[in-house]
Order: sequence, then C-alpha cells, then structure tokens
Amino acid sequence: KDSVVIRLLEKIECWLYRQSTRIVVVSPSFKVNLVARGIHADKIDVILNGVELAKYTPQKRNSNLAVQYRIESNDMVVGYIGTHGMAHALTNVLEAAALLRSEKNIKLIFVGTGAERSSLMLTAQKLQLLNVQFIPAQPKEAIVDFWSLCDVALVHLKDTPVFSEVIPSKIFEAMGMGLAILIASPAGVASKIVLEENVGLWVPPENPQALAKAIVYLYQNLQER
Repeated sequence: KDSVVIRLLEKIECWLYRQSTRIVVVSPSFKVNLVARGIHADKIDVILNGVELAKYTPQKRNSNLAVQYRIESNDMVVGYIGTHGMAHALTNVLEAAALLRSEKNIKLIFVGTGAERSSLMLTAQKLQLLNVQFIPAQPKEAIVDFWSLCDVALVHLKDTPVFSEVIPSKIFEAMGMGLAILIASPAGVASKIVLEENVGLWVPPENPQALAKAIVYLYQNLQER
C-alpha cells in the first residue's frame, strides 16, 4: 500500500537508475516501465531469462519418486514447483482441486516453500483434498526429478496488474522439460510467451472454475498435451 516510506524508497530507486551506466531488465515491459519513469531508453538492455538445456530436457518419470508419492502410470500430474507466496494466490488452485475430486487420475503436487505453505496445507486438510500432495522444498539439482513427475506445469499468479509484466522462470524450465504449461495470470508478457510459442494454455487468474476446466481439457486431450 502507498505510504511515505514506499515513496521515499521509490525516489532512492529512481536515483540509482539515473546514476547507473547500464541497466539490465529481464522483460520488455520492465524497460517500458522505466522509460515511463524518466530513465533513458538507450542505457537499458533487455536480456530474457532462460534455461540450461543440458539439464532441463524431456525425460521419463522418476520411478522411485512416483512410488514414494503414490503416482500411478495412468495419472496426469499437475505440478506447481516454486514459491508458495502471497503473490501466487494458490488457495484458488486448491479450490480448483476440490472441483476435480471425481477425476481419480488427476493429481496435483506442490513442491517448495513460502509464506503461505502452512496455510495452504491446512486448507487442503480441511477440504479433505486427497488429490493434492505437498512436497518440501528441494535442492536445485533435484528439481529436474520432480519436474519429471509432472505432465502439466502450473504457473499461477495473483490477479494484480503488476503481474502482467513478469515472466516466471519456471516457464523456461517447463519448456526445457517438454511439459505442457497451464498459466493462470493477468494477460501480459508471460501469457503471450505461452500462447505464441504454443506450449500451453492460459486462463484468467483467481478463477478456480476456469482452472479446473483447463485441467480436465488437458487430461482428456492427451495428443495435444
């Protein structure tokens, strides 16, 4: 929320931009934002994030982890891997999971940690969501094995205009792994990548019904997935 402290920090931020020789941003929309705030465009470079393809590449499901987390060969696993924070509105994913109770072969896994994790686990317990599993945060070198459990990579952001400008790095990891992406976010840079590169589906943010419908669609359309 706006406050004197926020405004002071923004003045310091803009002063630092003006003093910088070069500025690197990871999204074209960030450059537009800075130029609109009076920063010269000619000293701003856009360098998108990416993924190390030698590590993130399509592979078979890790059989040991599949047994450990009770994932069957005919299950479709939707995986959210990353921070469980206030920016991600993951309660809506649990509400979508509740709508999917009757789909016995659709499972959702959450891998990671964050400010909302305990609350999410409590909500899942209250809703008796047997189709949801929470897996603790993993070291970076093990993440590929957990991506291998997934058929669909879920990218989920809060319904706030600022999130139309961000590009979650998990999009690139999922693309490297050859996974279908399901992104729920404000329409913007990230959704444009997913749709233009034809690597997945986009649904409006914080809409459990739309999210559940898209998950069922991906489950029923194996060839497209």
